Amino acid sequence: MNARANLLGLHHITAIAADPKVNRDFYTRVLGLRFVKKSVNQDDPGTYHLYYGDNVGSPGTALTFFPWMGLRRGRPGTGQAYATGFSVPASSLTYWQKRLSELKITAEPVESRFGDRVLPFADPDGMRLELVATAESDPRTPAPSADVPAEHGIRGFHSGTLALTSGTATAALLTDVMGCRLHQREGHRARYTTATGGPGTYVDLLADPSLPRGLTGAGTVHHIAFRVADDADHVAAHDLLVAHGFHVSNVIDRAYFKSIYYREPAGVLFEIATDQPGFAIDEPVESLGAKLSLPPRLEPHRAEIEAALPSLE
Repeated sequence: MNARANLLGLHHITAIAADPKVNRDFYTRVLGLRFVKKSVNQDDPGTYHLYYGDNVGSPGTALTFFPWMGLRRGRPGTGQAYATGFSVPASSLTYWQKRLSELKITAEPVESRFGDRVLPFADPDGMRLELVATAESDPRTPAPSADVPAEHGIRGFHSGTLALTSGTATAALLTDVMGCRLHQREGHRARYTTATGGPGTYVDLLADPSLPRGLTGAGTVHHIAFRVADDADHVAAHDLLVAHGFHVSNVIDRAYFKSIYYREPAGVLFEIATDQPGFAIDEPVESLGAKLSLPPRLEPHRAEIEAALPSLE
């Protein structure tokens, strides 16, 4: 068994929304992501699970949502995965400032962070998003979009930020068990990375005493997932976490990847997911997201599930 898990970076981030149609319109039309999978919450099949990302929903690009119609808004804050950062080219921030302004989306002032320029804003539910205009190399190809030119398109995740009252125990988990390493510190923020580093591998621990306590609801992150290459690394990570005293779920087959879940010391829900098999196992790449995709165990219940779900049109 390896002394540390062999993580490759971020896999996906799953958040909570209130209205599935508003959610889809924002992430596809405003941000230019591809709607790659229309599925259901496997633990609550009467609720959608919507996936957005690059052209195939590659690991490190997939932002997913559980939309519960009419759910009250939450409050991003400590004890949560607090902000989701997307990577855009260094020259694209002016384009995005203009685009968000024209679409009546209020952005916060541009921040400087670890040498990059960061544009914070929120989605319709108040979820904290950041466009990180980074000078670091990011060769990932954005999703084809009729709304956002490819030269300005989102490449995938840049980083996820956890807001914590203290980052000490979480940092120990990241470095001693999960195979991450400290990359930089700046003010209340410490950045960790794994594998080869770069956009898509960063996790920031933000211990800012001015932040409120987070409240779960629409506009907050449900969990943050990390990547492993294959089943062997997945099982090794599971066994390593258990050996260090963490309560870890059994391996769960989510059809598009396999998952294990556990909570880091501050209570944020972590997942480790396999890169394979991906979202094209049950529909062609050309038509990803066109139909309701169900895992095999739910397929016999398709008619009743479809009848209970609201229209996205």
